[in-house]
Amino acid sequence: MTSVLKWDFTQMLLKLVDYSYDIICQKIKRVKMITLTKEDREIIENSIREIPNFPKEGIIFKDITTILNNPTAFTKLMNHLEERYKSYNLDYIAGIDARGFIFGAILADRLNIGFVPIRKKGKLPYTTVSEKYALEYGFDEVEVHIDAFPKESARVLLIDDLIATGGTAKAGVSLINKIGANCIEACFILELDFLNGKEGIETEVYSVIHID
Repeated sequence: MTSVLKWDFTQMLLKLVDYSYDIICQKIKRVKMITLTKEDREIIENSIREIPNFPKEGIIFKDITTILNNPTAFTKLMNHLEERYKSYNLDYIAGIDARGFIFGAILADRLNIGFVPIRKKGKLPYTTVSEKYALEYGFDEVEVHIDAFPKESARVLLIDDLIATGGTAKAGVSLINKIGANCIEACFILELDFLNGKEGIETEVYSVIHID
């Protein structure tokens, strides 16, 4: 009888070890999936074109249109975003006018959820809620339809191509929360770290590529 009990206990421990190992492997696999490999990061970074002195003297403009016409880089980027966000239980993706529409709509389609455009003032036809944000000189404004997120307490991802000073992003997050949804995270393809644009954004921030 004692031998049988010892055998059963040993088998139970082995099953527990196997189960724990499987859980650890799954977590490691998930971390790998949501983290860009060095090779993939280089492919995406190298596909971004730099244009000096645009839109004014002394500025080096990061042109992401060259990601869009590079199928290898664009697919790797979208695969990465899909893997990162498929377990977030999102209800909607909100994209900031205008390049955020490109990445946001494609990602929403991949995740089989709704897409909501956050537009510049005067571009939406129905009743809107708006939010102002500061520019170098003066202010600008973005808006969203008041009924953009019909699901109560919807989980929303905000996405745009670039975060620089962060004004538009802060306004976008504020708009989402203002009409009753929850902005779970703000995602950007590029972040200009030296401008500290993510400071003051009232949600988690994830950027695929960082520029020092």
